[in-house]
Amino acid sequence: MTSKSAAAAARATVYGYPRQGRGRELKKAIEGYWKGRVDADALRATAAELRRTNWRQLAEAGIQEVPTGDFSYYDHVLDTSVMVGAIPGRHRAAVEADALDGYFAMARGTQDVAPLEMTKWFDTNYHYLVPELGPDTIFTADSAKQVAELREALALGLTARPVLVGPVTYLLLAKPAPGVAADFDPLTLLDRLLPVYAEVLSDLRAAGAEWVQLDEPALVQDRTPAELNAATRAYRDLGAPTDRPKLLVASYFDRLGDALPVLAKAPVEGLALDFTEAAAANLDALAAVGGLPGKRLIAGVVNGRNIWVNDLTKSLATLGTLLGLADRVDVAASCSLLHVPLDATTERDIEPQILRWLAFARQKTAEIVTLAKGLAQGTGSITGELASNRAALASRANSPITRDPAVRARVGAVTDTDARRSQPYGERAAAQRAHLGLPLLPTTTIGSFPQTAELRVARADLRAGRIDTAGYEERIKAEIQEVISFQEKTGLDVLVHGEAERNDMVQYFAEQLTGYLATQHGWVQSYGTRYVRPPILAGDISRPEPMTVRWTTYAQSLTPRPVKGMLTGPVTMLAWSFVRDDQPLGDTARQVALALRDEVNDLETAGTSVIQVDEPALRETLPLRAADRPGYLAWATEAFRLTTAGVRPATQIHTHMCYAEFGDIVQAIDDLDADVISLEAARSHMQVARELAAHGYPREAGPGVYDIHSPRVPSADEAAALLRKGLEAIPAERLWVNPDCGLKTRGWPETRASLDNLVAAAHAVRAELPTAD
Repeated sequence: MTSKSAAAAARATVYGYPRQGRGRELKKAIEGYWKGRVDADALRATAAELRRTNWRQLAEAGIQEVPTGDFSYYDHVLDTSVMVGAIPGRHRAAVEADALDGYFAMARGTQDVAPLEMTKWFDTNYHYLVPELGPDTIFTADSAKQVAELREALALGLTARPVLVGPVTYLLLAKPAPGVAADFDPLTLLDRLLPVYAEVLSDLRAAGAEWVQLDEPALVQDRTPAELNAATRAYRDLGAPTDRPKLLVASYFDRLGDALPVLAKAPVEGLALDFTEAAAANLDALAAVGGLPGKRLIAGVVNGRNIWVNDLTKSLATLGTLLGLADRVDVAASCSLLHVPLDATTERDIEPQILRWLAFARQKTAEIVTLAKGLAQGTGSITGELASNRAALASRANSPITRDPAVRARVGAVTDTDARRSQPYGERAAAQRAHLGLPLLPTTTIGSFPQTAELRVARADLRAGRIDTAGYEERIKAEIQEVISFQEKTGLDVLVHGEAERNDMVQYFAEQLTGYLATQHGWVQSYGTRYVRPPILAGDISRPEPMTVRWTTYAQSLTPRPVKGMLTGPVTMLAWSFVRDDQPLGDTARQVALALRDEVNDLETAGTSVIQVDEPALRETLPLRAADRPGYLAWATEAFRLTTAGVRPATQIHTHMCYAEFGDIVQAIDDLDADVISLEAARSHMQVARELAAHGYPREAGPGVYDIHSPRVPSADEAAALLRKGLEAIPAERLWVNPDCGLKTRGWPETRASLDNLVAAAHAVRAELPTAD
């Protein structure tokens, strides 16, 4: 096919779409089901209507091939585990008794059965449920969900392409099941898994699928020859049957590197590749292997992970280069649009000048359609769209919102000394122990307490003018009083004020810093029914006035016990926002760090002796390729130290991280130079404690003993058992006792019971120590 005919064949498509609905209808229906207010049929009806709405919106926008199978009640990797029959033994009875309840039990756990481990989906803020596999795992095909959703789309008269997690990525994301040797490699199950995938593909073909997409994002990471060989075998075997649909293998989030020749040579009919800035090397690599003669290429030229308008002219140039490298070139976003909000036009509080800079999922589909039209019919067919796009890009580039000379001068004056504490850890630790007088195995929480319905109503009342600021603040004070009183009665050693005034750990600060924009409806799924509204980092950052000092000081006035000041760290402020793409991330991180440094110093001046600067996203933002990591970790750890290094030795600096794999960043954790770190550990059975010990981590640590992402209440014995595991790796004088994460999403009854058990466990284990009184 010539370049001209390849261009004429260009179609617009996407890999996935936001699941929640315009008003987060899915979240409300699922949580209603959990609480018994919505029955299973009503939940399924809501889900089906959301799928139809999504497909119709895509088709009406001009998307010519819609995805199916990307919709999920909780998580698409969990859906894959169901599809291949990889149900943990402890959940099989529940799944057999009721498939829907069993599905949610795997995701959330029950009082008697622990859920699957949850961790970050590559370097995004989406969380997936980790498959648990072992040498005895037997896979069985269950294609019911995938087939049913394909038929729903076909019944609407749409061209549809089922999207599945690919077999290699599925196994690379998996972990050994509990009780299985830690060195078991799930990839050894590939030959057992492939026939199940082949059966699912056959079922989809029988249901009417012309194409099926198999997502292999794990191949953009550094992979061993054995892992690349597994990919070769997987697609050799899946490509062999004759009763299958055409196969499209998709990868995204970074460059493919050595995996690109493997996929290019595979006996599949198409590849979908990322051609945005992070993966720009894919273009040269594709040319180097001779392109994809006779195959389809879907080019991801619209950034599916950020919210800035696309540079259409630049994307058209990339697409034009690709025309000669494949039999047919289609246009898409770089990845699923799951990672961006639904529709920018619903935002009423963002200035129209700025709103034109933004593209959420619906705007990105319009960009994709425009690019496909321009590729197929020539730029003359989209002159109006190109002119509007150039004007939006110029408006942003020339806006005074994006540059503050004072902020840039302050960043330019930073020295190495500014990012170093005045004394080494050993001297600081002695000063802090003398000042704080804490017992062995001190107990604390991560920061937030339940965000009750009353608190949400109070915020809504304030926004609507039903109460004034004074009335709202009285409600916040009453909540802080309750939280402090409860912690004192429970016996926690280091208290928190509960963060009643905070809507979100990033948004709360973003609303008080210059340079950030907040959205009203920019919801993005983090996990399950947990949605967040990432703020938009549009300009240079500064702090006009203190943000947390008032509430922390008030809480401290209610108790003689130390109350932690609570801040979100600079890396997390970037990672959980939509960041600007017009300057290096390290530059933006230093701006945020200096603003937070002012807050840390003001907290200390106000009498706060313990200050926690949370960095749960440090691991999440780690580049997927090892070669890119040193540069990232250098500016990320420097930004944390720049935030915290200005305090006195006796002021104890904490940090917190959760729901990620920490083993490969232990040196970076050490480089933060925090006095205490708390980490998620309950679902992973204290794995991180062992990793810290293997590294020789010299500071204090609190690996979590209470999994807060499940409604179950751990018993005191269960928490004590985890604590004893922690003591096997970390000595008592450096071990803290705390939950995995904040308690914002939990209810008060389970929170009270769980923290009572946590404190009881700490007392019980403390009494067992030879140094205990």
